[in-house]
Amino acid sequence: MDRNLRPESSTSLRQWRWMRALLLAIAVTGIGAATAIPRAALAQAEAGRSMSVPISPTAPERYVVKKGDTLWDISGMYLKDPWYWPEIWYVNPSIRNPHLIFPGDVLHFSYVDGKPRVSLEAASAMRLSPEIRTSDLDGAIRAIPYDLLMDFVGRPSLLDRDQVRNAPYIVGMRDRHIVGSTTNEVYSRGLDNPAAGMRYNIINVGEQLRDPDDGDLLGYIGHFAGLGEVIQSSGAVVPGKDSIFDMRREEPLTHMHVIETGREIMQGDKVFPAQAEIGADFVLSEPSNDAILGQIVAIVDGIYVAGKYQVVAVNRGKRHGLAPGNLLGVFYRGEIVRDRFDRQNWSAFTANYDRVRLPDERSATVLLFTVKDRMSYGLVVQSSQVIRRGDFIASPRYGHRESGSTNFTR
Repeated sequence: MDRNLRPESSTSLRQWRWMRALLLAIAVTGIGAATAIPRAALAQAEAGRSMSVPISPTAPERYVVKKGDTLWDISGMYLKDPWYWPEIWYVNPSIRNPHLIFPGDVLHFSYVDGKPRVSLEAASAMRLSPEIRTSDLDGAIRAIPYDLLMDFVGRPSLLDRDQVRNAPYIVGMRDRHIVGSTTNEVYSRGLDNPAAGMRYNIINVGEQLRDPDDGDLLGYIGHFAGLGEVIQSSGAVVPGKDSIFDMRREEPLTHMHVIETGREIMQGDKVFPAQAEIGADFVLSEPSNDAILGQIVAIVDGIYVAGKYQVVAVNRGKRHGLAPGNLLGVFYRGEIVRDRFDRQNWSAFTANYDRVRLPDERSATVLLFTVKDRMSYGLVVQSSQVIRRGDFIASPRYGHRESGSTNFTR
């Protein structure tokens, strides 16, 4: 892995942390009165790089939240880098859960003690009652488009080692079939007596995913093999482990009818619920590990490149300080070019050329939604060019300026 990626100097990092702590303290305590600052002052501050939060010059002073909005899109209207959103979000103590935004709510952009703030005006005075917002996610604006993740979660395309080891699996086919397809019936082992009519995705375990740093196994590529609908659950008679004369015990088997196939179904294919839950919404944040450095190790569906709203896997996880909601910058590797010009005579070519490595440039931002021990899955929420396996991942603080290039010292 390229170790040229380096964080900012310790002095600038301390200043950045101090500023962030100050901003968050002001937001939580509500110190100071909101005062409007002319747009010219904003532009001047941006030009002088005196602000730690990159405000968009087109940030609206008032915005009414609409159904279908996402927090990432809304943040992008106010910030050049949406992951800074928690730093400008003004915590309103009158609202039970200030992290939630609902359609009809009004966002106001202003300044508190000279610092940018976005405050929330609920759509109705009744919305301020704790009884109204008892269900956190009912109707709330989510951080990212969750419908884009449902196919990935329900039909997992990337499997970690625990999923392959512990997930229920196809143990056999009816009528002595070797492979299963549409209209066939299959039996799954390991499901907990599901009700008739429930549906499960059948996933074939494919190629291994290994950490490019040390070669350790991280997981596997998953291929959609089929969709099964439960007919019934019953017990199977299984001989004891010590000898064939031992008393027999029963283990539940699930009888399923295959109603859709993507490829042949094989014995040993894994079984996952077709209606999987993603879980709680995410709070946009940076990794706790400032020096995080890893690589893209896989792209969903086994394709070679990824773009916006596609899922990727990275070779970093909980043990490296990552958590759901963290954002990572993606950087493509700088190409090696041949400098054929003679420095003494710039118009002439030379056979003794230099090999020059171009900078590693910022290409995308990924939001992590599932974090395992050594591997994480993320959704590409912003991209300026295609993402490839082997691209670097690092803190979102790198390369967040308009140029898109990295913000570190080589």
